[in-house]
Parts: sequence; C-alpha cells; structure tokens
Amino acid sequence: RMMVNMLEHDILPVFVATTFSFPETHSLTYIYTAFSKPVELPGIHEFTAMGLLDNRMIDYYDSTIQKKVPKQDWMKERLQQEYWDKGTQSRQSKQQWFKVNIDILMNRMKQSSTETHVLQWMVGCEGDEDEHGNLQFKRGINMYNYDGNDFLGFDDEHQVWVAAADAAVLTKRKWDEVTALKDYTKGYLEKECMEWMKIFLKYSKMQLRDASPPEVHVFTTKAKQSSIVVLTCLATGFYPKEITLNIRRNGRILNKEDGVKSSGVRPNHDDTFQRRDYVEILRSDTAEYTCEVIHPGSNMHKEKTWGKSHSCFSYEFIVFSYH
Repeated sequence: RMMVNMLEHDILPVFVATTFSFPETHSLTYIYTAFSKPVELPGIHEFTAMGLLDNRMIDYYDSTIQKKVPKQDWMKERLQQEYWDKGTQSRQSKQQWFKVNIDILMNRMKQSSTETHVLQWMVGCEGDEDEHGNLQFKRGINMYNYDGNDFLGFDDEHQVWVAAADAAVLTKRKWDEVTALKDYTKGYLEKECMEWMKIFLKYSKMQLRDASPPEVHVFTTKAKQSSIVVLTCLATGFYPKEITLNIRRNGRILNKEDGVKSSGVRPNHDDTFQRRDYVEILRSDTAEYTCEVIHPGSNMHKEKTWGKSHSCFSYEFIVFSYH
C-alpha cells in the first residue's frame, strides 16, 4: 500500500541536446523531491517538482508557490491555461502523496520523526531522433531514492519492480502483484511520455527558429571623476528574454561587490529585449575587460573584449554558436 496512483497524468519535460550527429538522443524527465519536514534553509522547500527537457528546466512547482509554472517562453506561449491548472492539481496531489509515503517509510524503518529524511522520484523517457526528425523510444526511467540511496526502480524491459534496499522489498512484492500498475507504467514510459516529448521538442524547435541572437557592444563613457570611466556591456535585439551577461576582468567575473550594476532585461520597441551592465574602472587600469553574453534561446555564446587602449571601441574576441 506504500505507493498508490503514483503515475497519475503529468507532462514530462524534454532534454534537448544540441548536436549535429544522428541519432540524436533526447530525454523528458520529471524529478520530485520531498522532505519529511520543513527545512529551514533558503531556497529549500519541503516539496519540489520540476520538468526537464534535454536537461533544461521547462516547468517548476514547490510547496511554497503551490503552482506549476513554465520555465521556458515556449511552454508559456504554446500551452493553454488548462494545462497549467491541471498540472497544478496533479503536483498538489503528489505533494500529499509524498508526505504520506515518507511517513510510511519512516515507520517501516523505525526512524525518528525528529530526523529529516528525503524521498525522491525520477520518471521519464529517452528517445533517439534520426535525420528525418523521427523519434524512437530508447529507454524508460522510473526510480525512487531515499535519503540519497537507490530504493526502488522499474525494469521496463522485463516489466518488474527492482528493490535496491531491504526496506523496498515489501513494496516491490505488492506492486509486482498489480498487473494494471505494471502495464500502465510501461505504457506511460514507452508511449505517453514519448508523445509529450515529441510535442515539447516541436515547440522548443519552433522557438529556436524564431529566436534572435543579441548584438553585443562594449564601450566606455565619462564618469564624474576624470580618473574613472564607466565600462558598459550592452546586449540588445535578442529574443527570447532569458540571457546571461558577465563582465570579466582578466577572466574573473565581476559582481555587485565589485560595483557592477545592471539595467535588467528591458523591452525594445520591436518585441526584442536589451540588457545593459556597467562598472566604474580606473582610466589607468591596464587589465583586459571582457563582456560575455550567453543566450540559450538562440544557442549563442559570445565574448567581446575592451582592449587595454581604453578607447571607446570594442573588438570581437571569440564567438561560439550552437555549442
């Protein structure tokens, strides 16, 4: 009775690997993590769930926000509100399911309720894409982990549950007796998960075609003191808006403690975006300053260097596209 209805419908995200050889392997995976009690640490929630498409997060839920939310623009734009409402209900149900089953495991192992324990579930599928865009099932993933150790997994090929710990044997025996559960699990991994992977890959590739890479500029302007100049790194004209921008001094990334300020991502008039980061430096500084821009939506990684001459011109240092 430990885990019932564990495979209620949920959309699995896809990991998109950027490569030029075929077959190209893709994956769609959901990861659920639950603690036996609240953890008083910043950014750590009693329950979290996330969808991953080719190792890139596409949706997220935690016990604080209590909502399933998109983490990619194409997820937000392509999927209707009904999808997110149903996904929220499913995640809330799973949150309760995890809470019940952690208690069952702790009682089974005679563990104290004053201790903190964690139960994790990873479920999803991998598929190979050929040069014609056809996707074929490669393998399914359905694994439970308890306190950092393998606990229970599903052998998709032989359609049996495999206990990786003594405490999991009881659950394995009960689940192996439920033919409907094994059939559903196998069908989900090999068919339903793969169908969602196809949909998500299609949407993500449509955004990639529509994506606009940023133009990158590095320049200086006068500061209030004549001995100082303001070094600016500007990325503009990009879509979607997710972007990483770093100013480096001799290779080291500068941060707020170094005086770096940012405009944040702002809209342009043509539905693209811009971001401007800047820092004050000594005019006499002979270090090499580099502006690094990473734009996942267009698979662009660009660096531009402002030379030691401290002129108001910049030259392109290195460009990596489709890395």
